Amino acid sequence: MSSSVERKRVRKTPEARRAEIVEVAAQVALTEGLECVTLRRLAEELAVRPGLISHYFPSAEELVAEAFAVASTGELDSLLPAERPHGTPAQYLARYFALSAGEAYDDISRLWINARHLSRYRPVLRDRVAEQERASDDRLEGLVREGVERGEFRTDDPRATAIQILVVLDGLGAHANTDRTDRPEVVTRMAVSTAERELGLAAGTLTRTPLPVVPD
Repeated sequence: MSSSVERKRVRKTPEARRAEIVEVAAQVALTEGLECVTLRRLAEELAVRPGLISHYFPSAEELVAEAFAVASTGELDSLLPAERPHGTPAQYLARYFALSAGEAYDDISRLWINARHLSRYRPVLRDRVAEQERASDDRLEGLVREGVERGEFRTDDPRATAIQILVVLDGLGAHANTDRTDRPEVVTRMAVSTAERELGLAAGTLTRTPLPVVPD
């Protein structure tokens, strides 16, 4: 009798299969660009036929938009969690800036550049970009508002302050594809400096603030 036993192939539920396709699409979008999110490319990644991908996403435009939404939501949750039980608002804001600086943040910056460009021609993607922009505004506004309520920050308009910070971060992120070796320190710190000024914090406060220890 043969000792080898043929493993029974496990059929994934439609929900699990769709989630798998979106997860792979989001990773391709983040590392290679939204133009690479195609039925053929994902079929190769998952070792399935392109027809299986189109079964779940008859519209390639919807797949591209979903890939962007999942990738950007994942990055937002990583940078600024919705639940913040491990530190103060100031600590989480300091962590947000620490994670948003340098090459580690370049992939998501490139994805946003990519999505905003393509959204000029793709209405479905345009709607997702707008949704994700609102989500980022809401998440940072919530952190600022919490800091105001706890007496850590001072601002009369938490949403306007959050948007100002995000506009500066977006501006800095627009240079993700260029050489920044000669960028002055004052420019590198521009988002942090904006936050400190608008929140009534002394210069350098967010740099000195210890980061919260967030479990993996």
